[in-house]
Amino acid sequence: MEFVVTLIANPDIAPLTPEIVKRVEALLRKNGCETTEPDWLASDIACDIPFDECSSAEPQQAIRSLTADLKIDCVIQPCANRRKRLLLADMDSTIVTSETLDELAALAGIKEQIAAITERAMRGEIDFKDALRERVSMLGGLSADALNSTLEKIELTAGAHQLVKTMRENGAYTVLVSGGFSFFTNAIAKLVGFHEDRSNTMVIENGIITGDVSEPILDRDAKLKTLNEISAAKSIPLIETMATGDGANDLPMIMNAGLGVAYHAKPLVEEKAPAAIRYGDLTALLYIQGYRREEFRD
Repeated sequence: MEFVVTLIANPDIAPLTPEIVKRVEALLRKNGCETTEPDWLASDIACDIPFDECSSAEPQQAIRSLTADLKIDCVIQPCANRRKRLLLADMDSTIVTSETLDELAALAGIKEQIAAITERAMRGEIDFKDALRERVSMLGGLSADALNSTLEKIELTAGAHQLVKTMRENGAYTVLVSGGFSFFTNAIAKLVGFHEDRSNTMVIENGIITGDVSEPILDRDAKLKTLNEISAAKSIPLIETMATGDGANDLPMIMNAGLGVAYHAKPLVEEKAPAAIRYGDLTALLYIQGYRREEFRD
């Protein structure tokens, strides 16, 4: 079979049932597709449905409409090159559950103001570099001790350890690439197990955040450049790469990777990304590569 539909559930929201799988199979056959026996990657959570190219209109939209109504994630892709050898992942609201700069701002008593700018930047409504400079300038004078206090409160997204460790143990190179700051990415990359991290540097002098950001700023273009640079350096074809994130500054790397995944993303990102995960945790990125639950490394 040339293509595969992967259905993924968050069982806490709605389990994946054999009935749902049968409904998707029926849609494929209705559109002239030949299917083979569904392959369950994890009971009640993930299932592959391999199929050949359809003889009539492509069924993707109908399948995605059905699964969205059922709160089931759905990724449709070629069967070839499913397991990726390079992973690039955004940090804020992807590998961790929050926006670290917003949480730092909470200690300065200005979370609401900074979070509003963050939201607009992540939606692509304002320039990322300008938004970053503006937000950091508002933190000028804050003690650098606030960085440690913020780090202690950061929570990892469910499945982060499993995603990175499983891909690493299967030969993939993993990179945390963030428009956030190195104080946080260094710690999170080490905690989760990424090979390396790339991010921005917040200027600190005499234990005080100055309100400045070291140039050049790592933005959407730098994320794409990182994808291309590491792909070339590691001799990994782009078709064998995966990029994931939630914000507009992640779109270039998402659109140019072998498989780009919008993870619980802003509407613009979800609309343009080749694949989207709305309901599942980060282990969904393993299921869409064809990994079975028993292959995960915890």
